[in-house]
Amino acid sequence: MQRILPLVAVQAPPRLIGEPVSAFAAEVRAAVERQPGTRLVVFPELHLFGDGNPDLQRTEVLQESAEPLDGPRVRQLRQLAADLGIWLVPGSVCERGPEGQLFNTALVLSPEGELAGYYRKIFPWRPHEPYDPGDRFTVVDLDGIGRVGLNICYDAWFPEVTRQLAWMGAEVILNVVKTTTPDRRQELVLAQANAIVNQVFMVSVNCAGPTGQGRSLIVDPEGNVIAEAGDDAPALLAAELDLAAVDRVRTHGTENVNRPWSQFHDGEPAIELPIYQGRIDPAAWTPQSSNR
Repeated sequence: MQRILPLVAVQAPPRLIGEPVSAFAAEVRAAVERQPGTRLVVFPELHLFGDGNPDLQRTEVLQESAEPLDGPRVRQLRQLAADLGIWLVPGSVCERGPEGQLFNTALVLSPEGELAGYYRKIFPWRPHEPYDPGDRFTVVDLDGIGRVGLNICYDAWFPEVTRQLAWMGAEVILNVVKTTTPDRRQELVLAQANAIVNQVFMVSVNCAGPTGQGRSLIVDPEGNVIAEAGDDAPALLAAELDLAAVDRVRTHGTENVNRPWSQFHDGEPAIELPIYQGRIDPAAWTPQSSNR
């Protein structure tokens, strides 16, 4: 049975820090009007926190702009999602943590105007970014459709992140990105590789020029590119993802061959993972199911 998720990934230049949310609201409305029936709209990392100089880390300005998740910025974004009746990922925001930390935090806002989930970037791009690392993974159930997982930019370079999200039941990984450097070429390879080895959809949305390198893309659970944008021009990537494809690929195998989530047999010994002080337990290897 099909489970269709119509989404739009918006490759756009970041908006300047301090711009009113109403300016961003017009941008979101325009995207929805261009793609009627869209259920989920996704923007790049730190889309609301541009500073006009992509290579200068303006720590003081970011610190000043940070708000808690119950602050006025998130309240306005929640209202925007409710007004449009969509699931909205406005990129990530500068969050002031409960103990004064500075987090780079991705948000998922529901059509009812609720903060359905948030994720604090676990792997800030060091030494260039000033953020404190998060300490937990996040998946969000889109009612009646399926489950999405969140990660941010450099997280994609650490395969453990996508693997954990897939194990938690994510069928789509939303990787919001602000890549201004030439390594966007490698990130495209990683998006396809993460999709293939975890048999999930990958949505990697980068910011447009002149700040970012662009080249956003959407990849299916077998690593095929569904949609991709050019180098740095603003673009809307629209796709209707049939999340049932995840079940099909895992059942029949990538190219009807490989089924990594069915690798282990009952009763086989655990595989020790000293780097994590943990193990792969065959009894717990199968991914969780989304609530649908």
